[in-house]
Amino acid sequence: MPERYGPWETVYGLFWRWQRDGTWHRIFEQLQARADAEGLITWDVSVDSTIARAHQHAAGARKKGICRSSRGVVSSPSPTTMGSDVPGAA
Repeated sequence: MPERYGPWETVYGLFWRWQRDGTWHRIFEQLQARADAEGLITWDVSVDSTIARAHQHAAGARKKGICRSSRGVVSSPSPTTMGSDVPGAA
């Protein structure tokens, strides 16, 4: 930034205040109105929705391995199988 503008903190502070109080928005609106009055803006808008795709997670796709229907049923071990896993069990 050129030295003639002063310290960057001062410039940033002014920018921030103008952003918060709507000064930048008013400047934009005035420039836009002037350009529109001079016929410099074309207001035609075209949207082709065939290229607007949602990310897979936004579209509700499941993550790999999370599908509940592919999981086995989890059950607690039976008392007869627990004895064989315990060291020193008869």
